[in-house]
Amino acid sequence: MDRLKIGVLFGGSSEEHGVSVKSAQEVAKNLDLERFDPYYIGITNSGAWLLCDGPGAGWENGGSRPAVLSPDRTVRGLLVLDQGKYETIGLDVVLPVLHGKLGEDGAIQGLLELAGIPYVGCDIQSSALCMDKSLAYTVVRSAGIATPNFRVVTADEDVDADRLSYPVFVKPARSGSSFGVSKVSRREDLPSAMEAARRYDSKVLIEEAVAGSEVGCAILGNGQDLIAGEVDRIALTHGFFRIHQEDDPESGSENSTPIVPADISAESRALVQETAKAVYRALGCGGLARVDLFLTEDGSVVLNEVNTLPGLTSYSRYPRMMAAAGMPLGRLIDRMVSLALAGKPDER
Repeated sequence: MDRLKIGVLFGGSSEEHGVSVKSAQEVAKNLDLERFDPYYIGITNSGAWLLCDGPGAGWENGGSRPAVLSPDRTVRGLLVLDQGKYETIGLDVVLPVLHGKLGEDGAIQGLLELAGIPYVGCDIQSSALCMDKSLAYTVVRSAGIATPNFRVVTADEDVDADRLSYPVFVKPARSGSSFGVSKVSRREDLPSAMEAARRYDSKVLIEEAVAGSEVGCAILGNGQDLIAGEVDRIALTHGFFRIHQEDDPESGSENSTPIVPADISAESRALVQETAKAVYRALGCGGLARVDLFLTEDGSVVLNEVNTLPGLTSYSRYPRMMAAAGMPLGRLIDRMVSLALAGKPDER
């Protein structure tokens, strides 16, 4: 049986470039080489595409060759520059291990749709919806699921700090992880928080601080056929969860520890899992996503955000939750690829 030619895209031009490389390294360690014939395509910070031997150290140098994903469906794969000429490499499926802008906002998904190549993860529409927190909140609210109260601030809009009820969170509307996010407890700190958020996006959210524990749920599947991983809870010593802004995230966050399975009641665990599935369906997600929620003191849940291409590093929450549910990363990759090849229910 021929191995599936799988393109693994990693790196990218977003602020989460480094996390993406580490996710790809973990994928490489766990990829079943009896089933898959991998082609690693690294995208540099400047946006150059390189076909390389793998995501290890020095992948941008050495024998890396310029390569692009062809939007021509008759190619269905890569155009690789070799000694002044382009050769083509067909791909059966693509695993885009990309986080943040141009990775999980629908951009790469659009290119893959043009190319006609099946790919792991959410489609264009759901990727774009989930990336923009204000749009995700609006859609989820219409489905009867609680979200924080929020307001959107545009690039040239001023905010009257005296009209806000503190504390609030100020965050880029369309950015990954916790980059540019600030908790503001005093009106005097609002301008600097707005400036920090605008470094990553011209559209900014100011939202109420929800009192409760941050919990998450890994979801895998398409349509009504969904698998929920174990729920985790983020135990904080101070501040708020900011793992990807640590200098050495593999050693753990300086202010938080993920507890898997979460130390919450069975009733709360079931509520988190069912709400996560409802959020996933409302936003049209497919393949995989991590749904982050707040569990309040009265036992209700409130949406925090949805990550459509969550981290797959050794310290990332999504693979930990799935492993705790009995699906280690190697099996998880197999399942994600099978879902991509099967297509969404409306594509069959």
